Amino acid sequence: MDQVTIFNEYVRRKGLKNTSQRMTILETFLGSKLHFSTEDLYFRLRKNHPKIGYATVHRTLKLFAECGIARELDFGDGQARFEALNADQHHDHLVCTNCGLIVEFIEPKIEELQEQVAAQYDFKIERHRHELYGLCSKCAKLIDG
Repeated sequence: MDQVTIFNEYVRRKGLKNTSQRMTILETFLGSKLHFSTEDLYFRLRKNHPKIGYATVHRTLKLFAECGIARELDFGDGQARFEALNADQHHDHLVCTNCGLIVEFIEPKIEELQEQVAAQYDFKIERHRHELYGLCSKCAKLIDG
């Protein structure tokens, strides 16, 4: 089932209206690979859809997370971000502590090592998050001079 269908069915089950604003927010959210804060998505939408309010964007992002098409992430900077979920696409993150750049990466060696560690301790992994914090190349150059 695709993400739009999942969202539409969730909204219907909750007895909520599936408004054109929610669909616009969904289309913009799913059409980007970014990790949106409410503010980020609101400002992106505001350019072409000035009637969509900040609270509507925030509530809609929360609905995306509730129905399972998005994940709410906390990268330790006090701002929740949301990323679209694809059930068969696991990835990890590199996070720049200076500019906030977030890079997704997939590294099979890390995944394999996690499985080995879990097996060593007779542990079954259900889910995990792997985030590496540091400086992107641009910020490292600025700081190192």
